[in-house]
Amino acid sequence: MVGMRPNAAGVSADRNVECMTAATAASAPMKAEGRSPFVRLHELLADIKPKLSAINLSVGEPQHPIPSFVGPVLQAHLNDFGRYPANKGTDGFRKEAAAWLTKRYQLARPLDYESEVIVLNGTREGLFLGAMAAKRYVSERAGKPAILIPNPFYAAYSAGAAAAECEPVYLPTTRQTGFLPDLDAIDEKLLARTVALYLASPSNPQGAVADETYLTRLVKMARRFGFMIFADECYCEIYLNGQAPHGMLQASAPDFTNVVVFHSLSKRSNLPGLRVGFAAGDRGFLARYIELRNIAAPQVPVPSQEVAIAAYADEAHVEKNRELYVAKFDLADQIIGNRYGYKRPAGGFFLWLDVSQHGGDEAATVKLWREGGLRVIPGHYLARDGADGLNPGDGYIRVALVQDKDITAEALHRIVSVLG
Repeated sequence: MVGMRPNAAGVSADRNVECMTAATAASAPMKAEGRSPFVRLHELLADIKPKLSAINLSVGEPQHPIPSFVGPVLQAHLNDFGRYPANKGTDGFRKEAAAWLTKRYQLARPLDYESEVIVLNGTREGLFLGAMAAKRYVSERAGKPAILIPNPFYAAYSAGAAAAECEPVYLPTTRQTGFLPDLDAIDEKLLARTVALYLASPSNPQGAVADETYLTRLVKMARRFGFMIFADECYCEIYLNGQAPHGMLQASAPDFTNVVVFHSLSKRSNLPGLRVGFAAGDRGFLARYIELRNIAAPQVPVPSQEVAIAAYADEAHVEKNRELYVAKFDLADQIIGNRYGYKRPAGGFFLWLDVSQHGGDEAATVKLWREGGLRVIPGHYLARDGADGLNPGDGYIRVALVQDKDITAEALHRIVSVLG
């Protein structure tokens, strides 16, 4: 895009990036809350020339090296590009995904790869289509169907709710709620008309992790009121305190009723461009879901699934990847310290910094770009105004620690230098 100054790693697509240029946005005006945060960021910074070399911290695109086995596996399966793959995924991929989930979360029984796992083109399309499938699958609701969304949130959640013609209800996730939805604050009348609830753990952007008690309680609520839980666990392998996050399948075992988890190789294996993920859980829902996917979503190429098989069978590259993120958060602990309300998160790779005392999130974003060459996202671009008129992202910036250690250190020092 004109006005964007990519760093050495380039500016590319995060899971939130929508295929819309600034020119497209200008020709098709939309309410600010319905637009890509990255288009809004481009417009905010387009006419500003930074004083220092650019470092992109706005996009959640991993910049660590891809695993060494990717090329050889693709080469070995090039001929498989010459055939249509099954929409539900190859047997080999679904078996490996089921085995990995069972081992990773120490499930009481192995997942059935035939009925409880489906391949996806990454998780974006899976989370999006899930809303439409849920509306078809759940029993009749007591009022206008609603989909509950943590706020701030990943844009596919709200897009899915809109496509399913459900009311999106945004649940504030603030420091006071532990950066997770407050389950006590959800009215029973709302739960009675809920089709699905999205939950990310670790959360994007705050890195909060839901514990076993929280997840178990949520499962009980879903079963009582008959709605689906869509657990976005894409950051589950980037944990920063030595403790692997608990998973929604653990909380819903042994039958996984009312629960579907979504996983991807984008963050776990530094393969955002591979576009391979999967959904797993409630077999009744997945049977309806695959019916929709068969007519509404593209298949995943077999060579890509073969790379995914190799990735889920290997933990060494995941452990090394995690060590790199831990080292960068060690830097944040040292350089940021207690500024901007910073506290080391449990997981993920974002800083969620309170800049309300520095002119607010847009003003701080502009200043960091102009004075420091740092590209970050204003927090309120990632959230919606609540019923009380408050936006839980207001006054925060999201900083993606996806660059290498040296660039990250430079960026953190610039934040402190510019904001004070």
